[in-house]
Amino acid sequence: MNIGSHYKLYHFIPWTRVKIYKMLVLSIIPTLLFCFVGWNWLAIPWVPVALLGTAAAFISGFKNTQTYNRSWEARQVYGAIINNSRSFGILVKDFIRTDDKVEESALHQQVIYRHFAWLTALRFQLKETKSWEHVKTKSYNREYLQYYKVPEWEGKIEDELKAYLSDTELQYVFSTKNRATQIIALQSAQLRKLNEDGKISDYNYTALENQFKELYDQQGKCERIKNFPYPRQFSSINLYFTNALCFLLPLGFLGEFSKMIEKFGDNIVWLTIPFSVLLGWVFLVLEQIGESTENPFEGNANDIPITQISRNIEIDLREMLGEKELPPAIQPVNNIVM
Repeated sequence: MNIGSHYKLYHFIPWTRVKIYKMLVLSIIPTLLFCFVGWNWLAIPWVPVALLGTAAAFISGFKNTQTYNRSWEARQVYGAIINNSRSFGILVKDFIRTDDKVEESALHQQVIYRHFAWLTALRFQLKETKSWEHVKTKSYNREYLQYYKVPEWEGKIEDELKAYLSDTELQYVFSTKNRATQIIALQSAQLRKLNEDGKISDYNYTALENQFKELYDQQGKCERIKNFPYPRQFSSINLYFTNALCFLLPLGFLGEFSKMIEKFGDNIVWLTIPFSVLLGWVFLVLEQIGESTENPFEGNANDIPITQISRNIEIDLREMLGEKELPPAIQPVNNIVM
């Protein structure tokens, strides 16, 4: 997530420069053919270009609205995870009780650390690359990775989970497909044992189990956003309409500027190139921005900062445990926080 006031032009222009090159080619070629080869038929009326531009504007607006909604929903889900995690930490501290205070503190730490493991497993699962995602498949996104790092791609989940789970639990978790799901299952199994041993009352046991249900709900919502892409038919039609418009824009401008030759001279036709590049760039960038917002967990610079959120939850819960040596908060790099 970019936390600056806006994207700087020295970042934004290189990120979209391929679109500029594309429009330069699409506008220079027909202008040269019109001026030097005499292909006057390339100049078309502006009406069909305007109609197609209206359709492209509507579909681009629709796509950007829907992709933003996906991103905002993902942020709401992680906001709920923050709240549920804090509630879970308080309930663990207040509901798990033994006569031995050392044992009680150890149990609190074990259960809460296992929650850290769940947060870690979930964010690693959400950063797994899907075939429809763009951050690794598009050259401009790969180039932009120089401005930030994705922690889940830089490190290994095995190394991070070792700090939170026992060797037996690690072995079990890595033998399963959905690790985050099985970590909560381990939590539930331990709470059941504590309830049977009389260390959690029946009412408190039910309240804690309800917390697991809430966490499962939030995990399921994240998985739905991750595993169900923005519908390909809408993504495709936006791409086709935008590219068709960019192809016709220079021809429409040729038609308009050719009408002014008698008044302003032949050179007026060369204005086709800058106007086509500018207007085509606007539509192509709208399409690219919508694309970069489609998948809020893919590792893009515009992603929901789930690594930072998970670290902040860990800091809060460690303070609940009374720990003094806390991990540092995740800091932005080039105004981008992951």
